[in-house]
Amino acid sequence: MRTFIEQMRARGLVTDIHEPVSSRFEAPKIAFNTDKLVFFHNLDGKKAVMNLVASREAISVALDVTPDSLVPTLAKCRYDGKVKDAGTLPLRPVNLDEIPIMENYPGEAGRYLNSGVVFSRYDGVENASVHRMLKCGKDRLVARLVEGRHTHTLHKRALANGERLPVAVVIGMHPLVLFASCSRVPENMELLYAAELLGGEIPVYTLPNGVRVPEAEIILEGYIGTETSVEGPYVDITRTYDPERIQPVIELTGMYTKPDFIYHGLVNAGDEHKVLMGSPYEPLIYRSVAGVTGVTDVVLTKGGCGYLHGVVQIKKRTEGDGKNAIMAAFAAHTSLKHVVIVDTDINPANPSDVEFAIATRVRADRDTLIIPGVRGSSLDPSRIGDGLNVKMGIDATMELGKETEFVRAVWEDC
Repeated sequence: MRTFIEQMRARGLVTDIHEPVSSRFEAPKIAFNTDKLVFFHNLDGKKAVMNLVASREAISVALDVTPDSLVPTLAKCRYDGKVKDAGTLPLRPVNLDEIPIMENYPGEAGRYLNSGVVFSRYDGVENASVHRMLKCGKDRLVARLVEGRHTHTLHKRALANGERLPVAVVIGMHPLVLFASCSRVPENMELLYAAELLGGEIPVYTLPNGVRVPEAEIILEGYIGTETSVEGPYVDITRTYDPERIQPVIELTGMYTKPDFIYHGLVNAGDEHKVLMGSPYEPLIYRSVAGVTGVTDVVLTKGGCGYLHGVVQIKKRTEGDGKNAIMAAFAAHTSLKHVVIVDTDINPANPSDVEFAIATRVRADRDTLIIPGVRGSSLDPSRIGDGLNVKMGIDATMELGKETEFVRAVWEDC
């Protein structure tokens, strides 16, 4: 992570704040209002970073590719990296009070650890995923485990055998490891995907509880057993409050920190949250659409919470490709609510350009596709009580054979 921070600083993409800043509301508010990486040199007396990957440009810097080739590059990945054993880490007693875990919003349940990746291992199966975790003591975190997701499944399997699920909470890692952990990949593939993104290999340490973890600023060892507690309210991706739930408690048993560690904090509903929620789906949508037509880029938009709205740029081969692309996009990302399909002359990352395409190339009776009664995102406040919603796709592409009627006037070599 430290190497990446310096790469961003060399590009003028880091804001350094040397004066004292509070972890209660102040630092989150600063980070929310920018997409630049913010380095706090005195956050409650500690060093901390926010907005580590709050833009497509940041992920491009981490991958060493141009922003316009980001999604095609990610779409080519095959999760075939290698994991290298790096030994063990010296653990010490846990004290979460040493970490400047932030209180991000008024009305939330308390201080939330949002940037930690939960690595777990049970019965030969490994997983890495991001969960919001509410601090509830010096050695306790209440974790929101979404039903049916992998950590929840492994936890249920362990409890059915009368055992606890061994886990590790890893904070402050290379952003590509964080990105891989946020991605939907086949079982056991998160570390291999991270290794591939890093160039082919990743060193991992084995904790006393058997969980393997990557290099990081802070590592917390623990278990998820039968203890539960109240979690929430919590401000989620739509910047609305998710309600209280009874959720499992992570019982922490050991702690590792680098000397003079740098804490990575994340403000929920901010740009980094949106990037990490949505960007891993962009290559999945790209691959899906590539199965029905030529695709050149995919963007999950900031205005759509980085998750619910997408724009797919295609190179039409036949009339009807736009609607096929709509269905392929929805199939790849089931939480996607609205998607717009555009031509290659439209910049999918530019809202004004996309609106222009809708304004000049769409006839609502012909170019919209409405799909009622389908499963959407549980985070969407407009959902029907049982989780169903209505999806809409807009084919904002030019009619083949009539491209000259849509040419925009430009000044060239005048």
